[in-house]
Amino acid sequence: MAIIKNKSPVLFFYNNSKKWLMNISKKESLHTHIGVLKHADAIGKEYGSRLMTNKDKYVYLLEPTMYDYIMKIQHGTQIVYPKDLGYIAARAGIQDGQKILEIGTGSGSLTSFVASIVKPRGHVYTFDVDEKFMKIAEKNIRRAGVSKYVSQHNLDLKTSKDTPVTDMDVALIDLGDPWIVIPKVRQMLKGSGSIFAICPTMNQLEKLTMALVENEFTDIESTEHIIRTIEAREGKTRHSFQGIGHTTYLCFARKAFFGTRRAKTATKAKTATKAKTATKAKTATKAKTTRKITKK
Repeated sequence: MAIIKNKSPVLFFYNNSKKWLMNISKKESLHTHIGVLKHADAIGKEYGSRLMTNKDKYVYLLEPTMYDYIMKIQHGTQIVYPKDLGYIAARAGIQDGQKILEIGTGSGSLTSFVASIVKPRGHVYTFDVDEKFMKIAEKNIRRAGVSKYVSQHNLDLKTSKDTPVTDMDVALIDLGDPWIVIPKVRQMLKGSGSIFAICPTMNQLEKLTMALVENEFTDIESTEHIIRTIEAREGKTRHSFQGIGHTTYLCFARKAFFGTRRAKTATKAKTATKAKTATKAKTATKAKTTRKITKK
């Protein structure tokens, strides 16, 4: 039995559009259009219990899920929504113990979600260049309770010559020009490691796909995910007039070895060997000629 205590996180649920997520504090109250709820009245109750307001309305005291944290997240940038998060996790095979590279922390919704999957043995290494957004993300990540499994870095991987992490299982890219970092990401991924890029436009998908092929990635797939809720009620079930349509396009790929890079390396080595042999032959010829002239 899960009992609510002081400082416990609680989702005060009235209906699908009216719900409040906060940590319980003995001295605080929640003031809403349906009345006032004293936090102290929730302490000692089991999650799932009802609590009455001073206007005789009731809310359910629910234990927050990662979905709740993401939907209530403070937005500094456009977030990645649950309808896309689930597919990312399934397609990339994200699991406990993996090392995840994220380029473009944003508001931290994707960061928090992935960290909740790879914990306790895995870790998320996330990079961003905007300190303002990084502070917002840090707050959201901490609120979701996964700070221990996330390392934030203020570094521009588009221009940096450093390779800060290696042997990553999955790379998540949320940039306006993701194709620029593909060569760098390849260096940081393990063989067969996955990439997922968030692309708002189809033009971005085109440029990104060209970069992926050029940098020897395979299993390339671009998708769009649209969700529609259903209002199920006796005798009048219908689809909801409100829903989440297009939010972004997703591009997935896996690091492979086409053989072209090795072939180029081998060709360069062969050319260098020929050049070295030719130089030695030329030097030997000059030496022989010098000896003949000296003898005369």
